[in-house]
Amino acid sequence: MSELLSIADPWFWWIVAGVLLVGEMLIPGFFLLWLAAAAALTGAIDLVFGLGWQGEVSVFATLSLLLVLITWKWVMASRRMKSDQPTLNQRHHAYVGKVVPLAQPIVNGSGKVRIDDSLWDVDGPDLPQGTRVRISGVDGLRLKAEKA
Repeated sequence: MSELLSIADPWFWWIVAGVLLVGEMLIPGFFLLWLAAAAALTGAIDLVFGLGWQGEVSVFATLSLLLVLITWKWVMASRRMKSDQPTLNQRHHAYVGKVVPLAQPIVNGSGKVRIDDSLWDVDGPDLPQGTRVRISGVDGLRLKAEKA
């Protein structure tokens, strides 16, 4: 057993880092990249300090956790970027606040409005056809309306 554990030297960690980098190329994402960085750093730390296998595993686990958590915050922050067109590809959200006439009456809470050559389902209070309504919100792909 000790012969198996004695192979855990810096080269072992650098090979693990290489295998993880190949895995990152085959399965795109960022996760394996940070594990590869942790393995490479573990190899460098082992080269300098000559850790035992328990220390190497502890350093690898700690570095992996830190790198993944730090980059997770970075990735999530980059996904929350503000846009000058927040309703792009969500045109139904752009209609909120718009006043349009009812194309079909709202009966039992459901009717239709025509906006930009499209007929949209609308929910709201019962109103006759032609009544001007203000789009007050969105529920899935249905618009919510109130009398203007």
